[in-house]
Parts: sequence; C-alpha cells; structure tokens
Amino acid sequence: MPYTVKDILRIQVAPALGCTEPVAIALGAAAAVSLLSEKQIDDIEIWVDPNIYKNGLAVSIPGTGGLSGLDMASALGAFGGDAGLRLEVLDTVDEAAVSAARQIVDAGRVKVNLLRDQVGLLIRTVVRGCGQVAESVITGLHDNIVSLTLDGEAITDSDLLPISESSDGKSRLADLEAWLKKRSLDQLLELLDDLDDDDLAFLESGIEVNMRLADYGLKHGSGLGVGRTLERLVRQGLIKRDMITAARILASSAADARMSGVKLPAMSSAGSGNHGLTAILPIVAIEEFLAVNHLTVVQAIGLSHIITAYVKAYTGRLSAICGCSVAAGAGAAAGVTYLMGGTKHHIAGAIKNLAEDLAGVICDGAKGGCALKLATAAGTAVQAALFSLQGVNVSFTDGIIGRSPEDTMKNIGTLTTQGMIETDRTILNIMLEKQFSDV
Repeated sequence: MPYTVKDILRIQVAPALGCTEPVAIALGAAAAVSLLSEKQIDDIEIWVDPNIYKNGLAVSIPGTGGLSGLDMASALGAFGGDAGLRLEVLDTVDEAAVSAARQIVDAGRVKVNLLRDQVGLLIRTVVRGCGQVAESVITGLHDNIVSLTLDGEAITDSDLLPISESSDGKSRLADLEAWLKKRSLDQLLELLDDLDDDDLAFLESGIEVNMRLADYGLKHGSGLGVGRTLERLVRQGLIKRDMITAARILASSAADARMSGVKLPAMSSAGSGNHGLTAILPIVAIEEFLAVNHLTVVQAIGLSHIITAYVKAYTGRLSAICGCSVAAGAGAAAGVTYLMGGTKHHIAGAIKNLAEDLAGVICDGAKGGCALKLATAAGTAVQAALFSLQGVNVSFTDGIIGRSPEDTMKNIGTLTTQGMIETDRTILNIMLEKQFSDV
C-alpha cells in the first residue's frame, strides 16, 4: 500500500522517556501487570533478544538515581509503570515503585533470559501474582505489544493491542519498510511536499522536546559531560564554535542527559531516542549560522526522519552497527544539506560521504559513552553536507559506496545483516564477561 509522510512520522517518530530498550522491557512488564486482578507481584521472568539485552544492560533508567539493568527495568515497569503511556511508561514511577523494584530484584525474583539465537526485536514477559499468570509479548517495534494472555487465555480487547498491525494482520512497520525500500531519493524528497500544519507542529514539538534535554545536559554536565566540555573548550578559546562544533555540542549534551537517566523524554526516530537526537539537533544547531526561514528548518528535520527510516529499513531495528552514526547520521546529513539549499545531487553526495566516514562505528550497547558517538555523528553529518556542497563526493569505486545513495544504503544493510552477525555476538560476549566478572 502507498504511504505518506504522515504515516512515516506516526510509525517511526514518538516521544520516549529513557533509553528505548529498558523502556520497552518496562512496558512489557507494565502491560502484563495490567491484566492481574490485584497488583501483588510474586515474580517476573523475561526473555529478550540479544540486541535488547545489549542495549538494556548498562544504561541508567530515568527517575531512579542511576539504577540500571534489565531486571530493574522490568520491575520498575511492573510496580510503577503505566502501559498506556507506551514509550513514556516510566513517567509514573515514584519512590515507592523504586523501593518495591529494588526489593524484588534483590530477592532474586526477577529472572532475565537471553535468547541468543533470536533475530529481531523480541521481549516476552511473564508476571505471576495472586495465583494468576499474565504474559505480554513485544515484537518489531519497541512499543508493539502483539500478545497479551492471562492464565493462558488470550486477551483480545485491550487498548494496548497492537499499534503496528494493519487490517490484514501484517506488521505496519514491515509494510512501511518494504515500501520505503522501493523509493528513490527523488521520491523521498517529494514526500516533503505533503507536510501539513499538523505534521509541521509535530516536528516542531520534537525540536522542543530534544532541546530540553540538550539544555539540561549543558547546564548540569550530566553523564560524561561531553557537551558541556565542548562548550567549555569553546569558551577557553581552545576550539572554535563553528557549525560542526555547534552540532556536536547540542547532540552530545542531550545524550549526556538522556543516558544518565534524566527524567525528560526524547523525540525518538526509528525506535531510538538517540537516533532522534541525532536526526534533529544538528539541523537545529546550524540554524543560527544561516539566513533561513524556520519553516525550512522544520522541513529539513522531516527529511532527516524520512532518510533515517529509509536506512533503518535496510539495517534493521537493532544491529552491530551504531544506528546513530549510519542511519540518523545520514538523515541529519541530508537535512543539513537541504537546509543549506543543496540539490538532490548534493544530498546524495552528503549521504555517501557520511556512510564512507562512519560505516564502521559499532554499537556496543546503550550507556553514557553514547554521547561521544552522538558528538561524532552530529559533527560528521554537518561536515558531510559541507563537503558535498563544495564538490567533495565519494566515488562509487570506494569500498562499500554504491553508485547512488540508495545502493550505498543497501550495501550498509548487507554489511549489517550478513557481515556483522558474528561481530554482534562478540560484542555481547565481551559485555557479558565484564558483567559476570564483577559478580
């Protein structure tokens, strides 16, 4: 079926409170608990795919004072989450919920199972309490609850079911991604013509949401303090505040805040809050350097989301490659080029420049250090655009670069889904060895 830009924004872009992997785990638990007649929880057991496991292992959970872990995320969702809030499920968590979650985790009554051979996003949660057994299953999208059961009986009338299924039962995300893969860059650019006032207002809200995170990170030096350190270096005259540095400061400041567990949502893109920060903030950062209408800035962000979704259609939702670098980075590069008046040729060049530069950046889980990667992705996106506008355009004879941006993205998808499977396993094994050596 044909899709519109409104469909892309609705399926791919949403506010998320906290890193989306532990948030998805919390959502699964909250959804299961909502089925129980009484909120008395005896034990919780979850099964997750390797990439959910990898990205939920070490990142701070918002509103907990720095707590982390898949077991803790599930317990917090169970005791304090509101499944109706989807990716903002943890917004209702209070001190009582944190205390209860600590107790059940410390008692060893939350069990996490790693499904090592699972391909694709999967979270299965079973909660037992008051003699009842409730189960939820999330697949495909971080908030796509596809199954709810209570004592073995399927629940079919819940408002939580499901957000991404079409009338024929197929995944809306799978349909959208299949449709996106058939689009050319020309056709993706034409989607911007269909942005209406509601779309523009939604995109503007994404700017506001992500800027709150960036402002917080700059003010408080949260997490690693990458953004605030860059700002300090500018003030000391050790580096210059140009377009590239401005983009790095905004994106990394927001990541500093988000990855340290600050209780502020991010506007996500393609299932990731950090993708959303990368897709939006570099474009916002360069507005002050240009004589442009703000409407064009918002349209450029729309293009960034579209390109990010397009790349993720090839690489998959979660993988061994850092999506902030290759997917949201490509989106930001396209958006920056568009904002600076570049043609389709320039946008294509910027995407290829970005891919040549960052295709090898790995994803080793969600954590405070992601702020460094977002700084790199944001700065490189602006650089890729500036280079393309100055005639620098990587040749298709170079490595994995294709003759077109479409072919380049296909090649990155092949690299991710076929070439880096063992890399992903190795990354996870290294992380697991570190985790168990500390026990």
